[in-house]
Amino acid sequence: MSADSAHPTDSGGRPASLSALRASGHVHRSTKAEVRANLLARMRTGEQRFPGIVGFDSTVLPHLERALLAGHDVVLLGERGQGKTRLIRTVVGLLDEWSPVIEGCPINDHPYAPVCARCRRLAAEAGPDLPVAWRHRDERYGEKLATPDTSVGDLIGDVDPVRLAEGRSLGDPETVHYGLVPRANRGVFCLNELPDLAARIQVALLNVLEERDVQIRGYALRLPLDVLLVASANPEDYTNRGRIITPLKDRFGAEIRTHYPLELDAEIALIAQEARLDGGPAVPRYLVEVVARFTRLVRASSSVDDRSGVSARFALAAIETAAASAARRAALVAEERPVARVCDLAPIVETLRGKVEFEVGEEGREVEILGHLLRRATAETFRHTLGGVDLGPLIDRFAEGATVESGELVSGADLLRRVGPVPGLAELVARVAPEDDDPGETAGYAASALEFALEGLYLNRRLSKDTVDDRTVYRT
Repeated sequence: MSADSAHPTDSGGRPASLSALRASGHVHRSTKAEVRANLLARMRTGEQRFPGIVGFDSTVLPHLERALLAGHDVVLLGERGQGKTRLIRTVVGLLDEWSPVIEGCPINDHPYAPVCARCRRLAAEAGPDLPVAWRHRDERYGEKLATPDTSVGDLIGDVDPVRLAEGRSLGDPETVHYGLVPRANRGVFCLNELPDLAARIQVALLNVLEERDVQIRGYALRLPLDVLLVASANPEDYTNRGRIITPLKDRFGAEIRTHYPLELDAEIALIAQEARLDGGPAVPRYLVEVVARFTRLVRASSSVDDRSGVSARFALAAIETAAASAARRAALVAEERPVARVCDLAPIVETLRGKVEFEVGEEGREVEILGHLLRRATAETFRHTLGGVDLGPLIDRFAEGATVESGELVSGADLLRRVGPVPGLAELVARVAPEDDDPGETAGYAASALEFALEGLYLNRRLSKDTVDDRTVYRT
């Protein structure tokens, strides 16, 4: 508290009582008004509105911005792994950084307008000395994964038997234990996989979205909630596992379709942003491009059930597995500065086949299909990355029946030694290594570029390849 008792403040210098809050000139705004004002301010200054969201700039985000400016509750509709929850969480950044609440209030009442029985009583007793606390915007977010066993008590609230045991009467509103939605009052609440919520439980949300109040166990209780409700749903859920009941769909102001990245560059950027690769082996960009192309080919394949989608987590698991393969090689063959190579992509097929829903007729062919698509992705990336490079000197290396052995347990230094001097290797390295690469990793990038070139020549039928266990032999 400050020395001035008329206007006490907290440790952050913010008003700590109702009188101090009024003296500061604070204006009470609804959650949706906050979001609208802050969104408009960021649009005027050009500040980023939804950080970390890739590939939605000209499609999803304009629709979401219109919905938020209109003050609508929103349903994001899209297949799994399209970033729906990630997008919802960024909306919290559009709230004011700090917001005043009545100290100890379970539903975050504003000091100017208390709505719960406890805070109305406290406001009447304390008057201008009503204690005020402050909540950061990160605390003003609630989230629930809808499951068939979710109850009305979980979302809205129920009678608290402990308070009844303390001697309170059953009709006392202060015996209510509030659920997740009231506790997100004056904030953003996310309900993931909404169709999985039983129809009778969805009914409990009708008043929240329209009348902005809740009803608990027949109590004469009206809580005018101030909450921005954003839900996510998978289109498949409307027919297979459940559905959003018509009255509830009608109460959402906007339904917005999400999608997987439309452009290859967006897919690559998403993988580079989200993959957990820090502290591990270096992963050349061309490998990220192979994984991005591979993911897009799997999504487009007629052998894959397009209703379930192929999540962005598929691509992240793929590139992280490739990095892990390089780390394993480094540990087994004492490679000091490992760089991931083409041979590190082979293990991802077995790892990822469980993440894809195949058509019924393709049972038993999962590995074959994914392996074929991975080779296609590698060939396309080879043409894009090394197209125009003269690989004649490398092909000449295989004259007179020479062979080169590579594989998951062959270090980069060993691979370079087995190939020997190759004119034009510097250009290959320049195509795959970052401009600011660590000099200690140059040999690793050279081995990675060389193996990529060998694989590309094989896929374009300029070389042949034999694979046995962890060994790969290239020959003419």
